[in-house]
Amino acid sequence: MNVRTRMAPSPTGEYHIGGMRTLLYNYAYAKKEGGKFILRIEDTDRERLVPGATERLIQVIKDYGLGWDEGPGVGGPYAPYVQSERLAIYKKYADQLVESGHAYYCFCTKERLEKLREDQQAQKLSSTKYDKHCLKLSSDEVKAKLSSGTSYVIRLNVPADEEVSFEDKVLGKITFPTNDIDDQVLLKSDGFPTYHLAVVVDDHLMNITLVMRGFEWLPSTSKHILLYKALGWEFPAHGHIPLLKELGATKKLSKRMGSVAAVEFLSDGYLPEALLNFLMFLGWNPGTEKEIYTLEEFIHDFSIEKIHKTDLVVFDRDKLSWFNGYYIRNKSDTELYAALKEWAQKYSIELNGADKNDEYNLSVLKLVKDRMRTLKDFNELTSYFYNYSGFDKDTAVKFAESEAKLKAILQNFVKVYEGVQTVDWTSQSLDKLSHAVLETYGYNTKEAFMTLRVVVTGQTATPPLFDIMEVIGKEATLARLRKF
Repeated sequence: MNVRTRMAPSPTGEYHIGGMRTLLYNYAYAKKEGGKFILRIEDTDRERLVPGATERLIQVIKDYGLGWDEGPGVGGPYAPYVQSERLAIYKKYADQLVESGHAYYCFCTKERLEKLREDQQAQKLSSTKYDKHCLKLSSDEVKAKLSSGTSYVIRLNVPADEEVSFEDKVLGKITFPTNDIDDQVLLKSDGFPTYHLAVVVDDHLMNITLVMRGFEWLPSTSKHILLYKALGWEFPAHGHIPLLKELGATKKLSKRMGSVAAVEFLSDGYLPEALLNFLMFLGWNPGTEKEIYTLEEFIHDFSIEKIHKTDLVVFDRDKLSWFNGYYIRNKSDTELYAALKEWAQKYSIELNGADKNDEYNLSVLKLVKDRMRTLKDFNELTSYFYNYSGFDKDTAVKFAESEAKLKAILQNFVKVYEGVQTVDWTSQSLDKLSHAVLETYGYNTKEAFMTLRVVVTGQTATPPLFDIMEVIGKEATLARLRKF
């Protein structure tokens, strides 16, 4: 059997990070099995459709370093891969279901449906369902309403007192009583299909062999099984994977806690390879201590059997930062600098160093690289290399013990530094000379060097002090020390 998996995002907003994780799993499974991964755009929810969202979700998938074998921009034997371009196909199968008695026309008004809902809620029923009112209409009544142009939808005719079951590839055997299943609308009055009809028709016609999707879609599977059976089609393998939750929370990922859109993580300065590595572990574990995975390694090791059998997994933002810091540190300085500039340009970030040359900026980046967790950290960590704004006098005095001693410390360092030739202004020579000042005047290391650090950088925590002084240069260092 040729393995075919798919992802079918809906362009109703920015692509969710959870969707990217599900896409990654489908992609990896298809690639491991030598199969095809298909991208399909489910744009039939016209009320929630957001202009430009399709183009943005296609772009963000590419920005994460992923692609597809069939779909928009690529084509394939089952085109079109955009549902709004396949309406005639859905209508054909909706009519077929009506003809076979597995679906029926419903002419109920919004007012009647709302009243039905309210009455059932007043009865404190566990869930509200359509009451099959229009199924009781005679064929003549149905014909009359159709002839008069009465607005209608087509509903699934769910049989009573039965059970539908399937073997979930992740969760095991799942059974649904049909008495709990609503007569789902399949075709809306505007001629667009609902998700349930479109996904079944498309998955069958596109020969999808495995549907791997989020846990939230599990209840819908019962309706899909009934549709496959009614249409005489083979039900493909299904697997439902955990949703994402915030650390310490019991509910799904929320934008109240931070970014949730896939593009936001990129614009926040996370590297695509770090994001993918992090997403790999959100519901899957190799069963080893290995944490750092390239995409190729993940494809090789991925298996559905190692997906967690739960409904929610923790989206640990600190762990994501750890992954990102690892990938930042393991890039060469020039690779990281190129990535930094590309990120700044792509997301319109005003990067420190625009008025400096690449050599200077690379020297700065080299010093702060190990402290960066995101690309966005660069500006915050390097401000004193570019825009010196002075220092907090009280902080400097605290380390020097008195204002008089602060002044004396700075004067003594200035005297020594003034005599250094520009060619000798290196971290190594500055370190040696500065320790000689300590011996000459009896200063302890903390009071002298922390005072110097605060005055030169305006910060109390920085990369090695003499490395900083070498980069900013003799004149800039002396100007800062003299300023006090």
